[in-house]
Amino acid sequence: MPLRITRRRALVAGLAPLAAQSSAQTAGRAVERWGVSETVLRGPEAGNPFLEVSLEAEFRHEHRAVSVAGFYDGAGVYKIRFMPDAEGDWQYTTHSNRPELDGKTGSLVCSRPSPGNHGPVTVRNTYHFGYADGTPYFQFGTTCYAWTHQGDALENQTLATLRTAPFNKIRMCVFPKWYAYNRNEPPAYPFPRSEAGENDLTRFTPEFFARFERRVAQLGELGIEADAILFHPYDKWGYMSLPAEVNARYLRYVVARLSAYRNVWWSLANEWDLVKSKTLAEWDEFFRIVQAADPYQHLRSIHHSRVMYDHSKPWVTHASIQGDEFEKVAQWRDAFRKPIIFDECKYEGNIPRRWGDISARELVRRFWLGTAHGAWVGHGETYLDANEVLWWSKGGVLHGESAPRIAFLRRILESAPPGMEPAANPYYPCLSKPGEEYLYYLDYHRPAEYTFELPQNARFRAEVIDPWEMRESPVEGTFTGKAELKLPGTPYLAVRFRKTA
Repeated sequence: MPLRITRRRALVAGLAPLAAQSSAQTAGRAVERWGVSETVLRGPEAGNPFLEVSLEAEFRHEHRAVSVAGFYDGAGVYKIRFMPDAEGDWQYTTHSNRPELDGKTGSLVCSRPSPGNHGPVTVRNTYHFGYADGTPYFQFGTTCYAWTHQGDALENQTLATLRTAPFNKIRMCVFPKWYAYNRNEPPAYPFPRSEAGENDLTRFTPEFFARFERRVAQLGELGIEADAILFHPYDKWGYMSLPAEVNARYLRYVVARLSAYRNVWWSLANEWDLVKSKTLAEWDEFFRIVQAADPYQHLRSIHHSRVMYDHSKPWVTHASIQGDEFEKVAQWRDAFRKPIIFDECKYEGNIPRRWGDISARELVRRFWLGTAHGAWVGHGETYLDANEVLWWSKGGVLHGESAPRIAFLRRILESAPPGMEPAANPYYPCLSKPGEEYLYYLDYHRPAEYTFELPQNARFRAEVIDPWEMRESPVEGTFTGKAELKLPGTPYLAVRFRKTA
């Protein structure tokens, strides 16, 4: 079975290219902080190693010990991946029920992280996110559900698109997907599959998972978080209705293979409530399995269609929302005390589906509206294509107009002081750091003038922002107290006040 883990509470996490790779009983190999150290062992190949062999390693640094599960990678090869979170010397010892794998020792030296390696993303200050090194993380995600199941040519094109896109997270399914605009067989299957379509659920196909994790590593090199969706309802291969013991074995195997990558997030499901073969109790158990198996405690969420999961449960780190009810953000923040991400607020596109036919202007509006209410918002694109290559499903290239405008919003947020929170305002949603900066979004309202309430003990400069034209227009003078502004009288504008030096 894959490879049992006993977890001791440890704040370790990471990703980097697989640069530190060796057999056991080696000394002092180097890996950067939050990088991936991979130990490769030779072991039993006969029988069924996926069920019959257990393997783990204990990594020790000063007073700490971290237990990490290994996994069988086929052809007699076993691997243990570890992500150190502290610089200095680490030693490890393996434990296995097979003598060929038991008692192997080794060490590694963890060096300082390379530029661009900020560590894993975690929740920061209740409603926000940040990297392990303290750098703020502003979530600007996109969705490409099945992009890792399309073959190298299209997958490489997707990576090339992401290289210049504004997105720093991507939602992607581990299992292949069968749905409208998604009806193609993947290059590999997670379980060995006969020509008659029968799955051997006692084994995994290492090639399938190796393909997926290679894409996760490449995303990490681009600074993009991989929100790995573990289950979904759009299936024709039998993966939606696996027996309970296979579900558990699959989850532990995926965590063993992927958790050492610092850019991994766990999404237990896309539209969990449409997976009718599973009960609520089973979903709770899936969360517990992932939480117990992951020594680094990556972010965990679950996405819904109509019935929202209870995001206040302790194993959920943030709420993943489908919809556009931004007026409920304050209510959900109070109820869940966690970050709110509208991972799906409908997609820019023109397909004959109500969830995939909104305009670029409307998607940009939703990004601004959700942001001003104190939530994070996700992108998707669904333009009809003769070859059925839609970004939301298969990736490829972007055809829409929202992406550069999302980049504009991201730049504005990243230039704001840290810790901006939604401010109570009877008319327009506003993000603020009181006394320093205020960002109002006027939505469809178009006043020709308006009086904004500012502190009286400071002076502020004002700008009128056009999110669609990506234009910031300074307003002459400075303002304090009741600030009366003349406005263009057009909808969908924002107003920003920043304290003068």
